[in-house]
Amino acid sequence: MIRHIRRRPAVTLIAGVAAALALSGTVSGQSSVEEPAPIVAGRAAPPGTYGGVDVVHYDVVLGLPAPGGTRIEGMATLRLRSTNPGAVVMHLDFTGLAVDQVTLDGATVQARHQDGRLTVPLPDGVGPADTLTLVVAYHGTPDDGLILGPNVHGRPSAFVDNWPNRARFWLPSVDHPSDKATASMTIHAPEGWQVVANGVQVDRPVAGPPVNGTPRRTWRWRTDTPLSPYNLVFGAAEMVVEPLGLAACGNAPASLRTDGCVEVSAWLFEEDRGQARRSFARAAEMVDFYTELVGPYPFQKLAHVQSATRFGGMENASAIFYAERALASGRNMEGTVAHETAHQWFGDSVTQVDWPELWLSEGFATYFGHLFFEHAQGKGDFRRRMEQDRQEVLASEDVRRPVIDRREHDLFALLNDNNYPKGGWVLHMLRGIVGDDAFFQAVRNYYADFAGRNATTDDFRRAVEATSRQDLSWFFHQWLEEPGYPVISVTHTWDPSSSQAVVTVRQVQQAGWPTFRVPLELEFRGEEGATGRHKVVLQGREQTFRLPTAGPTSEVRVDPDGWVLHGLAR
Repeated sequence: MIRHIRRRPAVTLIAGVAAALALSGTVSGQSSVEEPAPIVAGRAAPPGTYGGVDVVHYDVVLGLPAPGGTRIEGMATLRLRSTNPGAVVMHLDFTGLAVDQVTLDGATVQARHQDGRLTVPLPDGVGPADTLTLVVAYHGTPDDGLILGPNVHGRPSAFVDNWPNRARFWLPSVDHPSDKATASMTIHAPEGWQVVANGVQVDRPVAGPPVNGTPRRTWRWRTDTPLSPYNLVFGAAEMVVEPLGLAACGNAPASLRTDGCVEVSAWLFEEDRGQARRSFARAAEMVDFYTELVGPYPFQKLAHVQSATRFGGMENASAIFYAERALASGRNMEGTVAHETAHQWFGDSVTQVDWPELWLSEGFATYFGHLFFEHAQGKGDFRRRMEQDRQEVLASEDVRRPVIDRREHDLFALLNDNNYPKGGWVLHMLRGIVGDDAFFQAVRNYYADFAGRNATTDDFRRAVEATSRQDLSWFFHQWLEEPGYPVISVTHTWDPSSSQAVVTVRQVQQAGWPTFRVPLELEFRGEEGATGRHKVVLQGREQTFRLPTAGPTSEVRVDPDGWVLHGLAR
């Protein structure tokens, strides 16, 4: 995603008698409205708190209100697999809505809805391979997650905005990136609206149940590729659909088209349809580029959707959402499009196991977004983007903490300069150390091994070590588990007796930051230009090198080709 967080005020619960209905929070065939939960979305959930169940599939039926309304009606059917034979209850994240009924394998159960959790008793004798079917019927006004209200042009709309763990506001779920599931969605939307969601559309929309006399149409979508909950979305509004072309032809195994391609499209408000040419002109080319560079396109289509979102762009699998105001302003968002398209491989298909390793999503999307422009517009454009990112890191307070920050429990705080530009620079430095062939082969192997699954930094490290045949534990530790970056000071003299430059290099970064091991290139220049280049490896706070040059040296340039994240001492 692109980090433009737009805060929205919480919506007040529609039930004026919420406190009376909540009572003990027990659900048994009657509504129970849960009061605002102390488990706050945006805070990391402790691992292993769901009772040993894995959601395999979500089947969601959702009725949207008539324009101007806020009350939704939902029924979620979850197919579950038991992973803990000793569990007596299971827990789902679900907050702020009224639960009408809960059934498990067809029988009504006494569920408890309290503190942001829906707790369901499990039958005796559930084995580790057993599957269960849980149905939750609910209604109410979402406090977050599903944004109902006027769009940038004042017309009603409904857009899901789940990241990081805000699916719980409209969908009972295991709201954690490690729990991937396939899904189907049936959305009853006002007549005249378009509905887009993950995966592929199933059948044409048909007349649906009206609400308050307002006609609705029923749309059905499904994704056969497992997704993390934060990627599970739909959007509904008056929109026009602009085809952008076909991509990944013959290299999109999830495609249901006879030609094996995926359709790339833009879903825009009528007033902003010109953005199909401005921001999305190369959208299909981006898919082809990443397919060739990384691996097969993992989903069944790619829709670029103007929407309500807290972020500049949100990488929802196969249905990327973009900030409506940014598109309406006429701003060219092609950089965001490349970033979010790269996410389809990194973050959506291969997903970090847990939040602290968000760089596996955002750092990869940042760097591979820049790589598209290296491909399309040349190395100069790429180096300009990398230098902008370097300057952002050097100016940031975020780098006082490590990239993989296991002490940070505010998930929104992870949308920082560590996981974006510094994470991208980690990949760039790795590429510089092992070389293009080993680096990109490692990326392809990593993707092939973990497509559709979750991965860790160690998984990626092992892939790079295998192709480069190097031990890179030192690199990953210093750049991802330690704070900061090297700040380099260089002094030099010329020894005419040996025709050598005598160069002293110091690392003068602040106390508390490590002494970095840095493969580094130095360029020597004299009055008539370059006199030579040498590669050195910094391993201490101060080192002196005697390096032959073609003549007297008046200047030493550090890292002339831009392969190392570093600052220079003033």
